Formats: sequence, structure tokens, C-alpha cells
Amino acid sequence: MIRLAALMVLLLATILPAQAERLISNVSNTTVQITSSFTGETLTFYGTIAPDAGAGPEQVQGPYDVVVVVVGPAQDRVARQMTHQFGIWLNTHQVEFRRFPSYFHVLSSRRLLEIADINLLNQSFILPESHAMMFPNPAGFMKTLVFGRELIRLMSEQDLFGVQEQGVQFMSDTFYSAQLTLPANAPPGSYIAQTYVFRNGEIIARRSEGFSVRKIDFERFLAQTATQSPLLYGIACVALALFTGWLGGVLFRR
Repeated sequence: MIRLAALMVLLLATILPAQAERLISNVSNTTVQITSSFTGETLTFYGTIAPDAGAGPEQVQGPYDVVVVVVGPAQDRVARQMTHQFGIWLNTHQVEFRRFPSYFHVLSSRRLLEIADINLLNQSFILPESHAMMFPNPAGFMKTLVFGRELIRLMSEQDLFGVQEQGVQFMSDTFYSAQLTLPANAPPGSYIAQTYVFRNGEIIARRSEGFSVRKIDFERFLAQTATQSPLLYGIACVALALFTGWLGGVLFRR
């Protein structure tokens, strides 16, 4: 029976097509440090499409497309609609999005809809709208889609969401490079860069790299204090405000 099972595995291995390509990729910096003078940082994502184990160089044949999706830490977000009623602006409708990316940026070698079908892009969470559409929401599909697009628009205005088509450049038939500038307001936490290799509209290889954005020095101390000791942090802020007001009064009195 063992020999029969081994023979079946061998036959299946000869029948099933082997994956010819594998992706070797990396990121230029695995830790981005936020200080008081932080104005953003540029990261480089690069890699090559190489033959898989047992495949020869002649089996690595393009043309290829590469898409790099950078996702920041997930947060709960609420999108609200304001309407003008009785002479004042009020929040009348809202939709909550659970575990929504705090940062999302896509870089691609050409237009996304030229690379693959929109259904595949949505299923792989490559399009920004995928994160609003692909998860069930009690608000309903259409309302979730409308509010999700508005949330993405607002976050795009803050440089937290974006799509950079033509952002991936091929240096050769198989070697690519892409640059992304994290904004000064990039949320701290763990980030994932998911790289996809497409050929003829299908994903043939993928790979993930992680990097972190973290506060250091005094900024880190303030962030930890606000999170771990909110009461102490609040008292300190009030005391600092009172002291600043008193000192300003003394200086201007003179």
C-alpha cells in the first residue's frame, strides 16, 4: 500500500504542471523611525522573477506585470454623512468599517484594469474599494460601497490611500523596482508589502515583506503614556496648559 501511494504521488507530480516562476523580493528598510523632525521616508521595493526549483531559465518567459500593495495596521473607522437641517449641520447617517486599513497604497507596472480582471483584483484586495466591499456589513452593500468610497476619498486627501499606476519599473525582463514615500502622518505599527506577479491576467507568484513604522525618543514616551496611563497623561496636559497660561500672563504683564 505504501509503494502504491508513493507511485500515485509520483504519477500526479508528472501529470500536474509545475510552477515555473518564483518571486524573490525585498524592501530597502524594515524599520521607519518617527521623530519630532519626521517629514516622511521613501522606501524601495525591488525583486526579480526567477526559475522555480527544477525549472530552467528558458521557462521564465514574460511579459510580466508586477503589483505591490502596501497595507498599514488595521483600525475601526466610522464614515459619517452630514446634512443641513434646521439651520445646522448634523450627522444623520453613518457606517462603521471594522479592521479597515489605516494606510493602503498600490503601485503597479501599468493600469490595473489592463493587468487583470476587476473580479480578480477585488478578490485579492488589490483595489482600494475591495476593503469596503468584500466584508459583510450590517449597513447593506450599496450603502457600504457609497460610504466606503467617501472614506477612501477622505483618506486619499491625507495621503493615506493611493494608487500609483506606472509606479513599478522593470529594469530588465525579470527585475523590477518601485519607490513609495510614506507621508509624515503615516500611522505607527506593522506594515505588509504584498507583491503579485501577473502573466496573461493571472497571478503566477506572490510574496510578502513586512516593515514597521514606530515612534522613538520623546514621541514614543508620549504615545505610550497616552495609551497606558491616560489619566496621568490627561492631568499632565492640563497642568502644562495651566503653567503655560500662567507663564504667558507673567511675561506679558512685564
